[in-house]
Amino acid sequence: MKKIEIYDTTLRDGAQAEEVTFSVEDKVLITEKLDDFGINYIEGGWPGSNPRDVEYFEQVKGLKLKNANIVAFGSTQRFGHAAENDLNLKALVAAGTSVITIFGKTWDFHVREALKISLDDNLKLIYDSIRFLKRHGVKVFFDCEHFFQGFQNNQEYAIRSIKAAEEAGADCLVLCDTNGGCLPEYVGQVTQYVIKNVQTSVGIHAHNDSDCAVANSLAAVSVGAVQVQGTINGLGERCGNANLCSIIPNLQIKQGYECIGDKLKLVREVSRYVNEIANISHVRRQPYVGDSAFAHKAGIHVSAILKRPETYEHIRPELVGNSQRMLVSDLAGKSNVIRKAEEFGVHFTDRDKSQELLDKLKTLESEGFQFEAAEASFELLMKKSTGQYWEAFELLGFRVIVEKEDRCKEAKSEATIKLRLPDGVVEHTAAEGNGPVNALDNALRKALHPYYPSLREVILHDYKVRVLSGVKGTATGVRVLIESGDCDSRWGTVGVSKNVIEASWQALVDSIEYKLLKDEKRLDAETPK
Repeated sequence: MKKIEIYDTTLRDGAQAEEVTFSVEDKVLITEKLDDFGINYIEGGWPGSNPRDVEYFEQVKGLKLKNANIVAFGSTQRFGHAAENDLNLKALVAAGTSVITIFGKTWDFHVREALKISLDDNLKLIYDSIRFLKRHGVKVFFDCEHFFQGFQNNQEYAIRSIKAAEEAGADCLVLCDTNGGCLPEYVGQVTQYVIKNVQTSVGIHAHNDSDCAVANSLAAVSVGAVQVQGTINGLGERCGNANLCSIIPNLQIKQGYECIGDKLKLVREVSRYVNEIANISHVRRQPYVGDSAFAHKAGIHVSAILKRPETYEHIRPELVGNSQRMLVSDLAGKSNVIRKAEEFGVHFTDRDKSQELLDKLKTLESEGFQFEAAEASFELLMKKSTGQYWEAFELLGFRVIVEKEDRCKEAKSEATIKLRLPDGVVEHTAAEGNGPVNALDNALRKALHPYYPSLREVILHDYKVRVLSGVKGTATGVRVLIESGDCDSRWGTVGVSKNVIEASWQALVDSIEYKLLKDEKRLDAETPK
């Protein structure tokens, strides 16, 4: 089985993505996670560019890594400076890593227009920089910046550039589609040509501006590239870098290469871990690791999958740490409902009940309800239809007041609520909030907390309002989706009404009742207030 080296640049190239910033502590945590995942090379940053990366390389020296080599990144020396006096190269050596990656110009256009030096002077920068680093006993990878554009514009000079790196002792020549605009066929052809004309190992570094970074990386490997550079979740500048969460499964499962051994099942966990630290949302439709990657909605699909999963799944989701999901909607059939019931531990003793639930589901969706992102509401609906539901409280009424004294002051919101508990006690209370829905949520919790203490664990993670299609302007219906969670899970609930407060109330109540059902909490009449 041929080994492909996986080189992760999430901490450097990935950090250049819009709205992504990693602290030193973040970078150390991600380093440890990537090492556990089996990544071969982790590019930690550019020590010559900022103090934060210098601090990172100091801290990472104390880590006991099992699989990864830490890599310092930088550029070739500045023109007019001897290599031994170049501050950037000295910072790379001072980082203390066993591997250093430097990039250099291989596109004659960049040499003339960006560096403003002669083509021969650029070749000398490449050669002298690599020779200097090799004298310090480190492994050196050379990132051939804009190589594919350079090859297209001036093939002879692009090859001379990588030959200079090879003669200087570079351990890997990494061909970079820096602008991300190349297509797989061209990348494969050029990579193959390079491999035939050098003795050194060749790698690929692709950006995703034409949405081909993964395909371009695979194309390069198919003709002999042995190192793939990319980032977790494809994070990176502009449209991002090659997504290792897709590349690794493609190489290892589909093509039989060895990348990270038996750690493949961790890929989804690593994907979500990096997103959480970066404080960005998970992409539901991301291949292999997304929540929707193995989610099935159409009834005919579910019916087939229950017989043979490979009918509509290209791999078993467990291979990448994911799981099969059955969605419920107006496209669903009985198979969806029955399979979903099994997931929730609900059993239909009467098959007519499953058809009745399916009919109810289709009616609700026609009214604007949507349960794909609100499975907690669907589970409650299912349990109501099978008698496994118990009512935690009865609403006797609520009132929400929004008051604004003048246009320069913020509006104030207050909610009053009256509930009857299962033991007959009536709770009548009020609360303020930063908006009408928040005030209502606070009042509801204030009334219920003495009876259901576990509700204190519930956190509102997300609140979305979607105006349903219609022509009545502000009088049209709305759908409210709420994502809640406690210490060990998250769940979604939904409400629909022409009144946004009513729709919000429906979703809030479902969220509360789902938590109580999940914990199997029932009101103890002797619980002290």
